[in-house]
Amino acid sequence: MKIKTGYLYHIKDEYFDVVNDENLMQNHERGKKRPTYFTIKDKDILWFIPISSKIDKYQKIIDKKIEKYGFCNTILIEKIFNEDAAILIQNAFPTLERYIDHVHTVDGKPARVPKKLEQTILKNFKNLMKLHNRGIKIFFIDIDKLKEKMLEEIK
Repeated sequence: MKIKTGYLYHIKDEYFDVVNDENLMQNHERGKKRPTYFTIKDKDILWFIPISSKIDKYQKIIDKKIEKYGFCNTILIEKIFNEDAAILIQNAFPTLERYIDHVHTVDGKPARVPKKLEQTILKNFKNLMKLHNRGIKIFFIDIDKLKEKMLEEIK
C-alpha cells in the first residue's frame, strides 16, 4: 500500500498494544473502527492526526482556547465529505506503515481531504512541532518517546 499525506487511514489494534500509551485516543465511535486519521508521511514515520465526529465536545474546547489565547490551532472543525469533523492536531502521534489497517474509503475510493484543508492541517502541525521542539508541551502524548520506539522498530 502506498501511503500518502492528506489521505485518511485506520490503524491496527496491534499498534496500541505495542506502544502501550493510555493517553492515545482508543475509543471506538458508534461501533466503528478506531477514529479515522489524517496522515502525514515524514520519511519512514507517519504522523496520524485523529478525526472525530464529536463536534460539540471539541467546539467547547476551541471556544475556551480562543477566549484564553485569542486563537486555537490545535483543533480544527471543518467539513470533510460534507460532514463536520474535529481534526485533533493536539492528539497527533507517530506510527509506521506496518500498523495501518486500511485506507478510509468514500464511495469505494481512497478518501483524501480537500487540498486547502490539507495545507491548513500541515501548517498548524508544523507550527505545533516547532513549539514542541522549543520545549512547549502541546501534544497529549510523549511523541518523542513514541517516535523513538518507531525508529527502533525500523532498525
